[in-house]
Amino acid sequence: MALLSLSPRQRLELEYLATHTHVAKERCRAQALLWHDEGETAQQVAELLLVSRRTVYYWLDRLDDREGLDLKQRLADAPRLGRPRVGDGGVAPWIAEIIDTDPRALGYHQTVWTAPLLVRYLQDHHEVEVSRKTVSRAIARLGVRWKRPRHQLARRPDTWRKSKGG
Repeated sequence: MALLSLSPRQRLELEYLATHTHVAKERCRAQALLWHDEGETAQQVAELLLVSRRTVYYWLDRLDDREGLDLKQRLADAPRLGRPRVGDGGVAPWIAEIIDTDPRALGYHQTVWTAPLLVRYLQDHHEVEVSRKTVSRAIARLGVRWKRPRHQLARRPDTWRKSKGG
């Protein structure tokens, strides 16, 4: 692979990204490109950043392959393939609608909402299958705090000794 030659403008932009970006991977890639432009070999850069030499070559190739994009986008991760999230945006509003209602009003035999019951509600009423973990995350995003009901024995009144003759 040929030595990387950055324009002065690209070098300034990479220096800024290496010191100011909040994404660690982009910062690492920017630093690698700067060191490589200064004359360090891919092996030396890889040792400094604790990555493989092949990874450094991938980063250099990525800079060449994404010519039409700005430098920050060329350093960023590519979009990943995979199944999109189902319960990310649609579940929270449905939960917010019913979290303050009594589950018995909707035909359930419980007095409080639980994550498994909310999973069942979403499946029954909105035909959405989500996991209990998805529901728990939506509840956390909504800022809802709940505790399990605690059964406490009735406390004695202050006058109980008098009533017992004491």
